[in-house]
Amino acid sequence: MTPSGNTTAIAQAKFPVTLVRWQKKHGRHDLPWQQTNDPYRVWLSEIMLQQTQVQTVIPYYSRFLEAFPTVAALAAAPLENVLTLWAGLGYYARARNLHACARKVVAEFAGQFPADADTLAKLPGIGRSTAAAISVFAFGQRAAILDGNVKRVFCRVFGVEGVPTTTAVDKSLWLLAESLLPKKDVAAYTQGLMDLGATCCTRSNARCNVCPMQPFCDAFHTDRVNELPHRKPKTKLPIRTAHVWLIRNKDHVWLERRQACGIWGGLLSLPDAESVRLPAKATTLPGKAIRHKFTHFELQAEVSRYEVQTAPSALNRHRELAAYPLSEVEELALPTPWRKLLMAELHPAP
Repeated sequence: MTPSGNTTAIAQAKFPVTLVRWQKKHGRHDLPWQQTNDPYRVWLSEIMLQQTQVQTVIPYYSRFLEAFPTVAALAAAPLENVLTLWAGLGYYARARNLHACARKVVAEFAGQFPADADTLAKLPGIGRSTAAAISVFAFGQRAAILDGNVKRVFCRVFGVEGVPTTTAVDKSLWLLAESLLPKKDVAAYTQGLMDLGATCCTRSNARCNVCPMQPFCDAFHTDRVNELPHRKPKTKLPIRTAHVWLIRNKDHVWLERRQACGIWGGLLSLPDAESVRLPAKATTLPGKAIRHKFTHFELQAEVSRYEVQTAPSALNRHRELAAYPLSEVEELALPTPWRKLLMAELHPAP
């Protein structure tokens, strides 16, 4: 069946009520952060859920609440403790912003999150869509969300052309998001958007057969589910090179704490080859080349391996170089490529 010319108007009229009805019956209702309207817990979950799947977030969410039960406890903690607890969740800028936001809420808002979405959006690491979600779930406010999953739903249901990340398309999607927002049941509607994108209208292998929007979905009726939303043309990732040292003895590895800025700000890292002077008795071991793709670049690193009996000394007084047990590398706040490398050191292939 091909939709008629007024399909978009019909879809806009039916979308909110259909979504709310579907969410109440088929949506997710037992996630840990759904059992509370505590702004701190809602905020924590929303930050963790940015670019990360629910099942990955759940154990981190629980551990964070155990270590930092309140925003004041999080604000008072050293950043390195926050980064360590975040280890493995990725996108570490979120952890640094989480800590900065907690401190700002304590310092400027007496430990109470503001209810207004516009004010929330100005806090570190939150942004417009996350602010709206917090405002809806914690304070019962009426505000529109528009994350990547929601953009995909809108592009398919309403046949939106163009790349969603471009300014013009993004603006039109925000206007659509605000126009669809119902006057009541906003929490169920907002959760429904999240649930629909996560369980039915997925990026690949969309489950159109169980999607409540199928009767008026433009992409379904024009056989463009795999085409929409349009993807940004792939460009070759820029390459960044590095030369680092893996310095170890039988049980320990020497790591440095990176400065707070940059993609790995505040994390532990293998030291740059130019920053550390090795002891004269260091034994050279076979090195290796590492390649790892990040969102915006590809890392190509030369790793020189050395075995030492005594601690190396840092040439740069501003760098922190310390020994860490190899047995604990899985719990350390390390960038992904170095974590994988050290896990291979800990459990070498036969």
